[in-house]
Amino acid sequence: MPIDIDRLMQFSPPSARQVLNPRDIAFYALSIGMGHDPCDARQLPFVDPLRGPVVMPAMVLVMAHPGFYLADPESGVDPKAVLHVEQEFALIAPLPAAGEVVSRTRITGVVDKGAGGPALILSDTELRDAAGNPFARLNRTTFVRGGGGFGGTVGVAISDPVWPIPEGQPDHVVDLATSPEQALFYRLNGDLNPLHSDPDLARQVGFERPILHGLCTMGVLCHALLRALGDYSAESMRGVSLRFSKPAYPGETIRTEIWSDGSFRARVVERDVVVVDRGFARLDCSPQQRIRSPA
Repeated sequence: MPIDIDRLMQFSPPSARQVLNPRDIAFYALSIGMGHDPCDARQLPFVDPLRGPVVMPAMVLVMAHPGFYLADPESGVDPKAVLHVEQEFALIAPLPAAGEVVSRTRITGVVDKGAGGPALILSDTELRDAAGNPFARLNRTTFVRGGGGFGGTVGVAISDPVWPIPEGQPDHVVDLATSPEQALFYRLNGDLNPLHSDPDLARQVGFERPILHGLCTMGVLCHALLRALGDYSAESMRGVSLRFSKPAYPGETIRTEIWSDGSFRARVVERDVVVVDRGFARLDCSPQQRIRSPA
């Protein structure tokens, strides 16, 4: 059914606070699969509080997480119709490894795809440290099945840049396995959407079983990018943007195909299905990375 646009535009996503500690930092890294290789000492600072803590850059996706706020009846959105389709983060200052973090999220636009079609909700989030200094900005696009037909686009809907995949074979291919219980671990970062835990609900909306969070898949890809282009230097990663094209299931192997300019896409090995496209990463330490303009 169409979203209730009046309720949505009056709805304010909750601000959130989190006091970071070494356990939180290690848990996030473990929840996206870091540490699977016990002999790779480069991963230990991310997952072992005695070796770090080193913050995995993709952790900004869950820091001071506001939760699944579209499940609030006051949002005017059917939570069972919600899917995450695009995500971007940009790091604008060093990441805090301790202390309070505050997030503020706002809905910036809603795109009406017509009666019977979907709606797209655009939102952004700013993260600030205990001193009030911003260190990360996030942009998100949410797809609402059947949410269109509410009367036309609202707010400013800025088209995301399209990063064309370069011609030729990727320069790096990184396969990372997920575990069958990974979504159950990952949701403890703050996203308790039952689509990732309830098999009956997953089947009701057309999936064979609970799917992996899109942001968990993104964390896995950021791990692959940091390995291939940054040699596990957390400070090298400045930002990542992508589009989710299909869901991955917990237990599948995610293959990230990476070009040295920062372009990437990802597919599930077992089903040979592309799950992420239009990917682009900015890493300071990659001398081969060139400045690109969106198509």
